[in-house]
This record gives sequence, C-alpha cells and structure tokens, in this order.
Amino acid sequence: MDAALISWFVIINPTSGNGSSKKNWPKIKERLELDNFNFQHVFTSHSKHSIQLVQQAIKQNIRNIICVGGDGTLHNIVNGIMAQNIVPATQINVGVIPIGTGNDWIKTFGISQNYRLAIKTIKNGALIKQDIGKIEFENNKLPAIYFNNLAGVGFDGYVVSKIEKHKQFGALAYLYGAVLSLLSFKNFESKVFVNNKIISGKTLMILVGICKYSGGGMQLTKNPHPCDGLFDITIAKNLNKFEIIKNLLNLFNGKITNHKNVTTLKSKEVFIEINQEILPLIQADGELIGSGSFKVSLVPSALSFYT
Repeated sequence: MDAALISWFVIINPTSGNGSSKKNWPKIKERLELDNFNFQHVFTSHSKHSIQLVQQAIKQNIRNIICVGGDGTLHNIVNGIMAQNIVPATQINVGVIPIGTGNDWIKTFGISQNYRLAIKTIKNGALIKQDIGKIEFENNKLPAIYFNNLAGVGFDGYVVSKIEKHKQFGALAYLYGAVLSLLSFKNFESKVFVNNKIISGKTLMILVGICKYSGGGMQLTKNPHPCDGLFDITIAKNLNKFEIIKNLLNLFNGKITNHKNVTTLKSKEVFIEINQEILPLIQADGELIGSGSFKVSLVPSALSFYT
C-alpha cells in the first residue's frame, strides 16, 4: 500500500496514557512522514470530540482514520463512524497507534504498543472486517451506543467508575479498581432474555463480548471471535466477595467462565432487564455509558480495521 497516495486523518487524544500521546506525538508524526503518509491531524479537546472529528473527516471524503490513543478514543471514533449516514461504515478503515491505560482491543489482534511497529501494521494494509455491537436503551430518548470490544453491566461497570483517578497505574488500575469495588458493590436483580430463554436472579455482572480482553487484560468471556457474527455472553450470577477474591486470578486467565455460578452462551442479540431501584452502571469498551434496561444487537462485519 502506498500511504502517500491515500488521504489519512489522524486523531490524537493528548490525555491518553497519562499524557503520553501528546508527549510522543512528535516522534509518531516524524515516523508517519518518513513512511510517506499523506495525513491531516487533530488533537481532541474534550471527551467525545473524536466523534465530531471523524464525521468531519468523512464529509471531507477521507476514508482512512488513525487513532492515537487508548480504548476510549477508539470507542468514540467507532461511534462517530457507526452513527453517521454519509457513507456505509464498511467503507471506512481504522488503524490504531495504541497509547492508553488498558489497550485491550489491540491484544486480540496482536497489534504492538511500539508505535513504529503499529505504524508498520497500518502501512502493510491488511484489513479485517469486524463485528460491532449496538446498545439501545429501553428509554428510547437516549441515542444508540456502539462498541468494538466488550460491554457489560454490574461489577465491571462499577470497577470502571473507580479507576478514573488511578489511570497512572496503567493496567494495574483495573486490578486496583476491582479490589476497591469489592468493599462496596452489591449484586443486583436482573432478567436476561437470550436465545428464547430467560435467566433471572441476583447477578454480579453480565458481559457481552466481541473481542477477547477487557479491564486491562481480563478474559471474562469464554470463546469470543471478532468476526463470527455472534456475541460471547457471560452471566456471572450471585457470587459473593469471598468467591470473587478466590477467583481474582481467574478473571485474568479466562478460567472464571468455568465457575459453577457463571453461564456462557452465544447469540446475535440479548435484552437485559434491571429489576431494582438502584441501577447498576453499564460500560462499553471501558467507558461508562449509562444505566437501566437495554438491548444489545450485533452488526456483522461492520467496520474494517488495519491488523
């Protein structure tokens, strides 16, 4: 692929990786120029700025986007692409130069955290069409939210709410957040409607996965595949604090899905009903997005990524 013949739009989140994106941008820019990328670049100035920037780039007829940031920046770029109706999302190609706290999405595809190697991956031009998840809240006044990695409600959402002040610890922030959350999180009442079944009761967390890793390297779904047209769903039932502590390592090695109180299944869609006044938090790609009952549906082969 001749990068010089293609117009690229580079979105940099200057706060990603505790400011590493901004600090390392001169070196990344130099490398892109040495590799003959024909690009424009913009720094984000607020949390959802990427959504606006990517839609402006698409209006300018740019079809190749590079994300310089973490999972949250990529999440917003994906939402900008999926929410627009200027061109089909399948016509947009996304590359990632990862600088973030968890950098979970890249782990599924083996994309390097070394910026030179990440740029080489983009320049090589190998594309994969990945499935994307779509979340619609029961309260239809809220817009749909898309995710490219994993979404969940309950304990994992609560952990995300606790780590914002501790991102300087990188992936360890998620472990710290999990331990901290044990002290105050309370399991919630839910009903999960999936594959013509209803699974109800006290619940620790419900996860809907596309890719393999989340929460700084945790493996919370049994057999996810980003291109198989199915979600990998995990329902962790009424596990208590002692059981979570006992299985803390299993959250990272994937063995948590073998626990007797954990149900795993595959489906193209799932509806999650929350049956209590105090609503557990929902996260998508490590970003808090709301609370309440919601439907998740799969958009197959929706978006192309350089891998």
